[in-house]
Amino acid sequence: MDSPELTATPESRLHFLDYWRIIRIRKGIIISVFLITTLIATFVTFLMRPSFSSTAQVRIEPDTVSDVPTIGEGSGAYVPYDPYFMETEQKAILGQDVLTRVIDRLNLDDVWGKKFNNGVPFKTSETLSILRGQISLAPERNTKIIDISVISDDKDEAAIIANTIAEAYKNYRLEQHTSQMTNGISMLDQDLQNEEVKITMMQSNVDYLRTNLNIHDTDPNSMTFSPTINNQSVQNLSERLIEDEADYMKLNNEYMNLLSLQETNPAEMRDVLPTTANDDILSGLLSKLNDNEQAYVAETNHLGQANPEVLTTKSLIETLNRQIDDRVAGIMITLKNRVDGSQMALVTLSNRLQQVEDTDNSEANRGAPYWEAKQNLASERSVRDLLAAKIESDKADAVIPKTALVKSINPASPNPVPVRPKKTLYISIAAFMGLLVGICLAFFIEYLDTSVKTIDEVERVFQTPVLGVIPQNVGILMEQGMDSSHAEAYRVLRTNILFSRKDENFNSLVVISAGMGEGKSTTVLNLATVFAQAGQRTLVVDSDLRRPTLHKLLKLSNNAGLINFLLKQNTLEEVIQTTAVPMLDFLASGKLPGGSMNILGSGQMKSLISELKQRYDFILFDSPPIMGLSDASVLASEIDMAVQIIQYRRYPQLMNIRAKQMVEKVGGNLVGIVLNNINMAQDESYYYYGGYYYHANEESGAEPSKTSPGDGERVGIQKKY
Repeated sequence: MDSPELTATPESRLHFLDYWRIIRIRKGIIISVFLITTLIATFVTFLMRPSFSSTAQVRIEPDTVSDVPTIGEGSGAYVPYDPYFMETEQKAILGQDVLTRVIDRLNLDDVWGKKFNNGVPFKTSETLSILRGQISLAPERNTKIIDISVISDDKDEAAIIANTIAEAYKNYRLEQHTSQMTNGISMLDQDLQNEEVKITMMQSNVDYLRTNLNIHDTDPNSMTFSPTINNQSVQNLSERLIEDEADYMKLNNEYMNLLSLQETNPAEMRDVLPTTANDDILSGLLSKLNDNEQAYVAETNHLGQANPEVLTTKSLIETLNRQIDDRVAGIMITLKNRVDGSQMALVTLSNRLQQVEDTDNSEANRGAPYWEAKQNLASERSVRDLLAAKIESDKADAVIPKTALVKSINPASPNPVPVRPKKTLYISIAAFMGLLVGICLAFFIEYLDTSVKTIDEVERVFQTPVLGVIPQNVGILMEQGMDSSHAEAYRVLRTNILFSRKDENFNSLVVISAGMGEGKSTTVLNLATVFAQAGQRTLVVDSDLRRPTLHKLLKLSNNAGLINFLLKQNTLEEVIQTTAVPMLDFLASGKLPGGSMNILGSGQMKSLISELKQRYDFILFDSPPIMGLSDASVLASEIDMAVQIIQYRRYPQLMNIRAKQMVEKVGGNLVGIVLNNINMAQDESYYYYGGYYYHANEESGAEPSKTSPGDGERVGIQKKY
């Protein structure tokens, strides 16, 4: 019959106490790794040679800064910030050009060869690698100061190397600047010579064009460019033409306004014209006309129209009107003549300007090559002058000292206090790392350990209740006494077995395990002792025919036993032995002859089990490991109940699961599991059991009950579950 498949249950999450349990269980590994790491680190730290550090501080400036400001630079010349300047200069300090100077000056190839290489000089590349490993550069924030630190086992050597590096870097910067300036000036001198040759050729071309094109240039060497001689005339004529056009427009507008007014309102025109034409005669005539008209009105009112004086005044008015009209006509003719004359003068001036411009353009086109060549010559002369000025400036700058490029702020001095090893720090770090590695190793080992660890884990994985938890280092109860602190664990186990029976007539029990050494024999014997102490007639059967053990624990003979009875060599009374514990009998295994390997599956064995169940209140069978042998499976199929012993952290879970499945496969009645050899003090998961077992008897001060499971034991079960 196939065993039923186990129902998977959800994995429980680890609690903080689970992590603490792992640490406590694996504390030996953690402490060992911690101590080993700490001791090794301490030993190595104290073996390390002390190292001393010296620091030289230097201030660095860009190449544009000199000790004396150049002309136009000023004392407070602004130098743009370059975010990469400090990083670039640090690379230069650690570069081969600078450090090679240090190696050569201090002869480090030989010195360090004698010191580190058994007297054999190092190659410069090797010395350079060592030296770089001893140097550390640290720019101070928001400054142009760099700390050059050197570490060495000789404090004087550290200071000397730091100062030498600062000096070598200073010389390197000065040489680089001088070389750049010299090369730059040389290139500029060559460019200046080329410009002079070019200007000479261009001057020859200008002279040739001036002569060949017959150009009139009053100052051939001047920087002015006048392609014609009529520029001023053209300008004057243009200005005069503009003025004449304005006068003509003004005069013409006045004439047209008066002409329009003469046609629409002649009387008003008479009044306006004197102010416009500024004619005194017309003004006088208009004044007389006005006086006579006033006199005429007065005389008419006084004398009448037929009076001779009135008629004379009227005749005079008519004469004045004719004179005024004639004068107005004359003025208008004069204005018309002025407008026409202004127009003719304007046309003449415009024609003259056009003639001058045409002549000027003709001269300009003819002399254009000359003036263009002269302008190009002037441009080249400007370039030549700027180049010459640049050369003079660079030459002046080259002779000015440049010690400001690198200045020593604080020279290095020997530091008597070693900077390495930092014993406290190193040992502390090693101790911390050892503790960390130890904890990680403990959890890793715990992860690899697939053995049974906790009750919850057993019940979750095996889907079978845990009937008992047996402490570590349990002995034989009949030797330790029934008032032993370990006895309570077996009394709880006995109680749980009795309450786990499906039938009260079940009184036979076989104890199985997956592998050897899990404590079956001790558990069987101590459990039988507890049954007997409770007043039940109990029989212990050693059915481990290959490696019998119980007779040694009971100090009895194994000459005759189960095998002898099954082979019908002895009767049952002859093979059953009494023990020192009242109510407890023992059936040894006997000597196993060859060819009797499957004797436990015989009909005689079944008959024996039936007869023993009639004679005793409880029969306990010890069995061999179920994995690899069929004896335990046979016993589990024939006996009322089976209990599986699992030793704490011994065999993998899969092995114990397979043992359980084998019992179920043969139809055995597995009532529960017993966890054996538990370290109660080390694992908090079982602390309650240990405390309960150890303190139960101490509080009562009396021997545990020897009766059948009663109220007291039931209370123990309720507390346990």
